[in-house]
Amino acid sequence: MIEIVLVDDHAVVRSGYRRLLSAEADFEVVGEAASVAEANALLQRCTPQVALVDLNLKGSSGLEVIAGMLARQPALRVLVLSMHDDAGHLAQALKAGAHGYLTKCSEPEEVITAIRGVMAGRRMLSRDMQALAPLDSEEGVHGLKPREFELLRLLVHGESVQDIASQMHLSPKTVLNYLTLIRQKLNAENDFKLMHLAARSGLVDFGMPLMA
Repeated sequence: MIEIVLVDDHAVVRSGYRRLLSAEADFEVVGEAASVAEANALLQRCTPQVALVDLNLKGSSGLEVIAGMLARQPALRVLVLSMHDDAGHLAQALKAGAHGYLTKCSEPEEVITAIRGVMAGRRMLSRDMQALAPLDSEEGVHGLKPREFELLRLLVHGESVQDIASQMHLSPKTVLNYLTLIRQKLNAENDFKLMHLAARSGLVDFGMPLMA
């Protein structure tokens, strides 16, 4: 029996995946979590083989959840199920330790196949993400640490420093320090250059092609 936990902040999404997975005779959903705190508590109560994890969670990034879950249970196989279909999120998820990455547009059969694949030790990507792999480069946005990447993602989507601080449970000063570090890492002298780099990595769409 393959024991699975679901980590997603939308109850209706968890319910849908639970129904899908429960139809497989050798799958058992042994727990659900909607937040970072719930995910941590869940792994104190059970030792699943597979975790299906969304990247957008209340209170933190799913990237940090992945790293935390694997630190607690190294044998866990993590499969991301996300609305994000860009190379930046894929690279960061794999860097955090995810064993597979599917978008939420994936067919139900892809989810079933991916779970069996990661259990067999294979890296599983949905069809719409396969063209973006392999992602072995550490250059640019892909080279940021998960928390830096999440902070940049919030910034380029219009969040203020105060909003970012609140969402990531940081002080505004710490957020500004992170932004300075990110600019240094990306060799971006201003926020326009940051936006340019983020757009080239698929984090934000300006609605027009960017010049190289």
